Amino acid sequence: MRSRSLVTAALVMLVVVGAAACSGDDHSTTAARRTITSNAVGAAEGTPDLLTITIGVQTKAANASKALADNNTKAAAVIARLKAGGVAEKDIQTAQLSVNPTYGPTSVITGYEVSNLVTAKLRQLAAAGTVIDDAATVAGNDARVEGISFSIDDDSSLLSQARANAVVQAIARAKTMARAAGVSLGRIRSITDVAVQAPQPFELRDSAAAAASSSVPIQAGTQKLSVEVAVVYDIA
Repeated sequence: MRSRSLVTAALVMLVVVGAAACSGDDHSTTAARRTITSNAVGAAEGTPDLLTITIGVQTKAANASKALADNNTKAAAVIARLKAGGVAEKDIQTAQLSVNPTYGPTSVITGYEVSNLVTAKLRQLAAAGTVIDDAATVAGNDARVEGISFSIDDDSSLLSQARANAVVQAIARAKTMARAAGVSLGRIRSITDVAVQAPQPFELRDSAAAAASSSVPIQAGTQKLSVEVAVVYDIA
């Protein structure tokens, strides 16, 4: 009988200790939910070193084969001029090739229009204006420059700088919020990249002006890269 009583007492103590432990866990979990979250955006500026251009040829003829043949000749000349200007073959890619009928007022097919555009990456910005002008000149009035944009080829270091700036700002904001709320910050629970804001490229969309210019002026300017982070602190 006495041994049975001892066993019963031991079981009761285990249940009580277990309940206390669970209660402690619940309290810890509840306390951990008391946090301060601070978001901030950091930025860094750099000079673009890459120009991307979409350039090509658009030809028209009474029949599709003639329009395509004319286009092939002039498009090949444009690509050859790009390569002669120092653009690597790996940096030239076909962006669009289309053959479409043209229609008259009565919806009757009057001919065909062929468009062949390539995207080229120009890494020598000092010579970019001359390269664009030469490539457009060989196609004459059939040349098309759909747009150009500047970018930074390797932006990893700038993004790291922007990210570090964002973290510093987020920490400062968290401290300000804690002081205003009359609480103390505990440990950092997490730091998260919220978003990387891609730079808005400068674009030129004026094929007639670009093709007619004897020397296309190119100004790279600067670009700003931004990173947003979120820092979560425990409240001590």
